[in-house]
Amino acid sequence: MAHELAILLAGTVDHELTNLRTLTEEGASIARGVGKWCPKEELGHLIDSAANNHIRFVRGAIEAEFRGPGYRQDDWVRLHGYSSMRWELIVNIWFHYNLLLADLVDRIPADRLGTMCFIGADPGVTLEFVIQDYVLHMQHHIDQLLRRQIITQYPGAAIGTAL
Repeated sequence: MAHELAILLAGTVDHELTNLRTLTEEGASIARGVGKWCPKEELGHLIDSAANNHIRFVRGAIEAEFRGPGYRQDDWVRLHGYSSMRWELIVNIWFHYNLLLADLVDRIPADRLGTMCFIGADPGVTLEFVIQDYVLHMQHHIDQLLRRQIITQYPGAAIGTAL
């Protein structure tokens, strides 16, 4: 199953790279609305999510259980200053970080996918759930920043898991 999750992650990243590269620097700087992130900030949020989930994936694979904090996504995005970075740089960081994560996921032993993970005050979920939800969460935000008609939903949003 870890191999299938790795393929799902790598496939999503490979598929969306071309779509992300169609955005211009100007287009990537325009917010979807008042109080909403611009595409630079939204993809930057996905880099922050990758960093947080990197730790969860590794610790879930090697420890009896994972317990760790959620993260303050607005503060992370603001502090990184994604809105002032070049779009191409943000896309490249996102792409390469997620290829690293796909390789990591591919190496997780199948028996570790059932490891319980407790993120912030949310109820426990399995490592497998965290990985699947991570990919769906990524797709959700890419759908939003590319202003697609249909936006992918992800289970973690319903239970409050901060990915």
